[in-house]
Amino acid sequence: MIGVDRIKRIIPHRHPILLVDRVSTVEPGRSLVAHKAVTAAEPCYQRLGDDTPAGGYAYPISLLLESWAQSAVLLACWEQPNPDVLAGKVELAAGIAGVRLLRPVYPGHTVEHRVEIVRSVDDAAVVAGGSLVDDQTVLEVKRFTVALRDSDVLRRPSVGASR
Repeated sequence: MIGVDRIKRIIPHRHPILLVDRVSTVEPGRSLVAHKAVTAAEPCYQRLGDDTPAGGYAYPISLLLESWAQSAVLLACWEQPNPDVLAGKVELAAGIAGVRLLRPVYPGHTVEHRVEIVRSVDDAAVVAGGSLVDDQTVLEVKRFTVALRDSDVLRRPSVGASR
């Protein structure tokens, strides 16, 4: 089992947006299985009142997808870790397609994210996979593209930009 300490040495995400708790399996360059425990203490639930209906506690799809994407970035960066967005290669989401939410996720669920590299070229990878809760698919992602770019290139002002 690979925990939060090691995850934070691979990708730059930190609390409250680090949405992967552990990695149970990794085959560098091929596949990864990661886990996220959804709890009632999540920041997204802080403003819900006592009169919130049970369905109101569904974990937001944006956070579920972000958690899956962080798992994909972990796989893409496994052999070239960079926990610092100000140096080295920065991870950029270049595109996503074929996303399907099949079931809601609620506090008390542990989500298992499965990702595999479909294709890897230079500093980019196309990844696919999905997420499960209790062996039931809750999310499918047909294609997610992550690109690694040098942080110095990203800091350069664009042509015509004022300095």
